[in-house]
Amino acid sequence: MHELSVVESLLSLALKNAEEANARRILSINIVVGDYTGVVEEAMSLYFGFLSKDTIAAGARINYTHVPAQLRCRDCDILLPLGRRDYRCPRCEGRRVEIVGGRELYIEAMEVE
Repeated sequence: MHELSVVESLLSLALKNAEEANARRILSINIVVGDYTGVVEEAMSLYFGFLSKDTIAAGARINYTHVPAQLRCRDCDILLPLGRRDYRCPRCEGRRVEIVGGRELYIEAMEVE
């Protein structure tokens, strides 16, 4: 259910930016979502439709760009996908890894009129 608070924040930011641009209407919002955020698109869209109902964002299309979760080996500096069960680096066999991709959640662009 964290999608509700995420949508509230994103909508607030979108409305603020649209107001600063003197926009009459928000047509679309491009959102970058990392796979590690756990955000469910269907829930986001449902909450967005409900929360934006009486705003200039009503009816706006939401476009999602997904960023895959990635790890980086701290010992040999290679990137690893985060879909593996074994977080051991295939090059050096080390386990010193950090998450470097997949936590993103932001508005990349908006189309307004």
